[in-house]
Amino acid sequence: MPIALLLLIAAGIGWAWWTNRLKGLTFEDGVAGAAFLLGLRFATTGKPVLGLPLMTGAALWAFYRRKRTGRPAIGVAEARQLLGIDEGADLAEIRDAHRRLIAKVHPDKGGSADLANRVNAARDTLVAELHRRTPRAS
Repeated sequence: MPIALLLLIAAGIGWAWWTNRLKGLTFEDGVAGAAFLLGLRFATTGKPVLGLPLMTGAALWAFYRRKRTGRPAIGVAEARQLLGIDEGADLAEIRDAHRRLIAKVHPDKGGSADLANRVNAARDTLVAELHRRTPRAS
């Protein structure tokens, strides 16, 4: 039975590798996964005092890792330069500049995913800055 389980886990890892789902994982993520599996083994063989802390630590690592990954932060000046707009641009100009640029750099059009993420982050930064600058009517 343990050999079948190991083969199933190996097949799952092989599938994830083949479909490129492991692209964003780091060595620390692998260590956390191994710690979780080791904790699961301890917990199911009558040693929950060893297993549960390992499993909890691995789950906390996954939660922490998920929270820290996100869009890259970009400064306001760099965002304006990337989108090619001036300081007094309104929301329509920001959106128009974003649409023009994303049409050129989108991965479906042959561009890179990293550059498309930076363009989206630039738009988000400028829209957030615009909302901070404009007073809201009560």
